[in-house]
Formats: sequence, C-alpha cells, structure tokens
Amino acid sequence: MSVRIDRRDFLRWSGMALLTSTGMAATGCAHNPSDTPPSGKPDYAVRIGRGEIEIAPGRVVSTVTYNGQFPGPLLRFTEGKRTWVDIHNDTDIPEQLHWHGQNIGVEVDGSAEEGTPFIPARGMRRISFVPGPSGFRFYHTHLNPGANVTGGQYSGQVGPVYIEPANNPGAYDHEMFLTLKEFEPNLSQEGDMPEDFLAGEPVPELRDKGEAAMAASLARGEPHGYEVGYDAFTINGRILGHGDPIRVKTGDRVLLHVLNGSATETRSLALPGHTFTVVALDGNPVRRPTTVPVLWLGTAERISAIVEMTDPGVWVLGDLADEDREAGMGIVVEYADRTGEPLWLPPQPFQWDYRIFTTPDQVPPAADDVIEMLIEKRNAAQDGFNLWTINGAPFDMENKRPIVDITHGKRYRLRFYNATDDIHPMHLHRHSFEITHIAGTPTAGVHKDVAMLGGYQRMDVDFRADQPGRSLLHCHAQLHMDFGFMALLNTV
Repeated sequence: MSVRIDRRDFLRWSGMALLTSTGMAATGCAHNPSDTPPSGKPDYAVRIGRGEIEIAPGRVVSTVTYNGQFPGPLLRFTEGKRTWVDIHNDTDIPEQLHWHGQNIGVEVDGSAEEGTPFIPARGMRRISFVPGPSGFRFYHTHLNPGANVTGGQYSGQVGPVYIEPANNPGAYDHEMFLTLKEFEPNLSQEGDMPEDFLAGEPVPELRDKGEAAMAASLARGEPHGYEVGYDAFTINGRILGHGDPIRVKTGDRVLLHVLNGSATETRSLALPGHTFTVVALDGNPVRRPTTVPVLWLGTAERISAIVEMTDPGVWVLGDLADEDREAGMGIVVEYADRTGEPLWLPPQPFQWDYRIFTTPDQVPPAADDVIEMLIEKRNAAQDGFNLWTINGAPFDMENKRPIVDITHGKRYRLRFYNATDDIHPMHLHRHSFEITHIAGTPTAGVHKDVAMLGGYQRMDVDFRADQPGRSLLHCHAQLHMDFGFMALLNTV
C-alpha cells in the first residue's frame, strides 16, 4: 500500500525510530566501540532476509527483502545528526547495503568496489554516519549477480530514505512515498526497444560508430545480447487494483516522492486530469519548479512533485506503457465520495528535458579538469550478454583499479559520449553532480546523483571532489554494471 503521512503527523514521524534493534549478532559482528551510540542502542535496525511478498491476492513473490517487507521501511534521518544502524544479514551470502545519494565515507557507503566491508552471511555490522544532504534518498543492495536475475537489485532490497531539511515549508496536505518495482524477471535475446522520450538529437558520429559495431556483430551471425523482461509490475509491492488506493479530497495538495526502484527499467507516471509540479530531483530542490504532464525516471532516479487534486473521480496513476501498466505498474487515486472503475487516459505528448527545471541561459562554472569517457557496447560478447566498455575497456572486477586519481577540492567535469542506442542512468557514489551539458546545449543549476544519458548523446556533469578515497561511477542498470559498465575515481 502507499506510504501516506498527514502533515499533522510530520514531526511525530520525523522523530520516531521506525525500526527497533534486535541486539548484536552472535557471529560476524563488525563493531567499533567508538561508534557506540549514547543510548547504547542503534537508531535503526535493518534485517536482510528471504521472505514472501503478496503482490496480489494469491500471487506471491519469493525474494530477499528488508525487515520482511517491500519496500523496506521508510527511514527518516536528520541532516547533520549522527545516526547508528545495525544491519543484520540473515542470508547465506555476504551482502552490501548502499546509502544511495549520501555524502558519506567509503567504510559505510555500501560498495565493495570502493572498499566497504561486507555484511557477513548470518552476521551483522553496526555502522555510523552523519546523514546528508537533505532530501529524498534511498537504500538498496549493491551486489553483482551477473546472469543470476534473482540476486542484487532484481531482489526486493529497496527502501526509501528521507533526510529532514533544516527548513521545510510544509506547502502540502499529504506526503506519499511510491516505489516502482518489477518482479519475476526473465532473460531474452529479442533486442531492446528504442526509447525516444528524452530531449536531444543523436550525435551523428556516435550513432554511426554504434550502429556499425552492431551491424558487424549481427553480420557475424551473433544474436542480440540478453535483455531482462518482467512478468510482474508493482507500486509499493502491489499490482494495480490490488493495493490500497491513494485517497484524497478535492483541493488537497499531495507531495509525491517517487522512486524508480527497478533493476533495469526506465519508468513513467501520468495521472489523467492532473499535472505534476516538480520541486526536487533526486532529493535536490530544483531552481525552477515546473509543471509537467508526465514524470520520467531512469533506474534509481527520484522525483518529488506536488499534485493539486482538482479533478474528482477515480483514476489510474500509471505508466505510459500500456502492457506494463495493465500488468500492474499503477496505483488507484480515489477522491472522497467517488466510486467506479478506475479510469486511464493517455497524456499529451511530452519529452523529458532536465533543462526545464533551471532558468534559461545558465552558464556552468569553469571546471578544473575534464575527464572524457566513451561508452561502447560489444554485442553478446560475454556468454551471450552485452559487454560494456569505458574508453575501450570493461571494469576489471578482480583488480578494481581506479581509472584516474583526482585532487581533493577541485571541480571535475565528466564528459560522457554514448556510442550506444541505450539510455544509461549514470550514477556517481558519495557525491551530487551538476548537469552542465545535455541535449546539445550547455546548462547549469540541475543537481542530481543519477542522470539519464540518451542514446547516441553526449552529457557533461560536474562535481566537487570533496569525498576522500574511492568513488564508484556506473550505469545504474544492473545488467550493464554487472557486465563492465563501472569505473572508480580516487580522490587524493
């Protein structure tokens, strides 16, 4: 069901420990006495374990979850206030829990590539960090299951995080967290459908390079590389029509926090008769709140948007893809005193463009250095799976060597050239970045931790190297990162 918080409950929720500790594990306990909380107990406890999710009456998915539920419990932190979390691993394999979007140290970030210790099988770790920045973040597993489409982010290990800002205007009546997620994955070699919802035109040289590589592969008789499909689509773990509806009254202002918790898929949301005023992207307030008819989210992206409830009825808030929505990717919005079958109507055509959330003609600050990255795909090159390369080489999972050392305090520009027709949600750990070139033009003022790089397009993002040590850069699509699409930056 949807996570709904009335405004009058806001302060009570923000100060409440939603989870309770179950004590220190008998085995595999990694505990630093200096990280003992003042009370002797952690603020939160998260248990990783196998469980069942009833996505519809009689339809059950067996997967790995947090605290036996999907999505994992909403965790509320206070920006700048140290917190302690016990992470229990009740499974038979070592795990990682990544605090996505937070500027925290490698010892707790949740990435083995950076050097975060594993949470031992049948063991636990107590970790401590200072949450930040404020806004909508999340937590999820960070394993590399490869061809095993039941592990890693294909599982149910996803949970929302909200870090309370110093000031909250409270310009809404209700706050709701929605996690979009597919289950029951499967592999096919039918090829991937192109997507054209992103603003910007292909760069001819990148398109020619990518299409020539694919044509050569197919001419050699090689099949298309494996792609992942799904049989079950859910919002907050329930198929459309089988969870509690979002109940509203005419005149309500609803703040939706939407998380794309998918392992691989881009998602969209529309609500017939209504629009979304986007106020934050990936938890970061936008410079220019903008009203749009559709929300588009790459894997791991988050959008916070206000919806004015001005069109009474019973509606479907759902994905634009008819097949996915009809298979469950939606939730009912029900006005008070309205009944009947939920209605879906397609929205007006709309292209997603990050530039609309900032003021026009913004010029990005100068960068101290530019790091260029050419992204290519070797079709079906690794046991039938596509192999992804950055500057001609896939990530070396054995050696985990950084591709470059960068200097603490300097501003760097990552320049991505995408010589593939795939959209790549690019994520940099432990930092936020500013989009400085996209859809063919310079821009500034949009700050994120994941951004969709369009097929055959170029994108620049700038970040301040203010987090010492290794930071993982990768495409957030599980199938891409598992087969080469990662790189390490090392801040010295």
